[in-house]
Amino acid sequence: MLALALLALVAGSLVYCLLTIIAAARYRAVRPPASVSAPPISVLKPLAGAEDGLEENLRSFFEQKYPAFEILFAVRNPNDPAIAIAERLRARYPGVPSTLIVTGEPPYPNAKVYSLDRMLAAARHDLIVMADSDVRVEPRMLATLAAEFGDPRLGMATCPYRAVPGASFWSTLEAVGLNTEFIGGVLVARMLDGMKFALGPTIAARRETLREIGGFDAVKDYLAEDFVMGKLAVERGWGVILSSYVIEHRIGSQRFAANARHRLRWNRSTRRSRPWGYVGQLFTNPLPLAFLLWAARPAWWPVAAVAAGFRAAVAVAAAGAVLRDPLVARLWFLVPLQDAASFLFWLGGFFGNTILWRGRRYYLRPDGKFTLLAR
Repeated sequence: MLALALLALVAGSLVYCLLTIIAAARYRAVRPPASVSAPPISVLKPLAGAEDGLEENLRSFFEQKYPAFEILFAVRNPNDPAIAIAERLRARYPGVPSTLIVTGEPPYPNAKVYSLDRMLAAARHDLIVMADSDVRVEPRMLATLAAEFGDPRLGMATCPYRAVPGASFWSTLEAVGLNTEFIGGVLVARMLDGMKFALGPTIAARRETLREIGGFDAVKDYLAEDFVMGKLAVERGWGVILSSYVIEHRIGSQRFAANARHRLRWNRSTRRSRPWGYVGQLFTNPLPLAFLLWAARPAWWPVAAVAAGFRAAVAVAAAGAVLRDPLVARLWFLVPLQDAASFLFWLGGFFGNTILWRGRRYYLRPDGKFTLLAR
């Protein structure tokens, strides 16, 4: 019975692989529209510490080939080392209007949302781009987003991302998973149900859309505020798209313990944001299931070989064709190890209700909201 159950799960996972390949092809078939206007844009950049590559990340926004944009930065306290980097770039690019805001301690759990709220209040323009500090882009990024917002029904666009790790082996392993497994889930969701969510690293939105969803006050208590913002926009009748522009998400260099905490936090948050979707993630990863089947029935080893072929095809479609990722092309042999790690962290996501985030411990509620625990 166990072997038959595993065989059924592997078969379902192979169907999912086929869906991923089709979804990747459909995404690639969409071409960004020709630019007909260039509305002014406000770029919001929450900062927290001088992480690796921060100056290069921020510089990529100052060097946008776009006629009218401003950049706003927000830090929590006046001693944040990111301030010196931001100020240096502001002096180097005097032609780009920029503002630095010191927010103080946030009055609610999600400090990033508080920073975004403060920056939005100071922003001058109606097209808003929210980009994390670890995002790096090419000079055409704002122009691409502006062209997509030529559709008046579009309220929000979220950028797919290519994860770029630092020197850490564990961060490299995570990047392989993000660029082959995670993006596949996003593409399949887009194809089957449309974009009813957003991805955190970079989101563009109309000010009107943000106002209609209740502003940042509506998501201040959520850990996965990006997912909720996209969901609320759709519920208010706005269109949400997966942008044609792929950003670089510089995920840094974490040792095993820090990386494990990060991945468990992500899985626990996802389980509460979309419970049934989280259960369905079992089918997104065929190799662990196929290897378990192989262990249960050694004579059925050809199933594992077929699963490996399907998994390789998904990696080519997602990391290669969609993300243009050189990491997976170079370190493809890490995919089975990453899939095993991903499967274990997925299991771990079913247990525990607390997370550690930026040195503070929080309790995750069943509805996806979180609260700070007393130290």
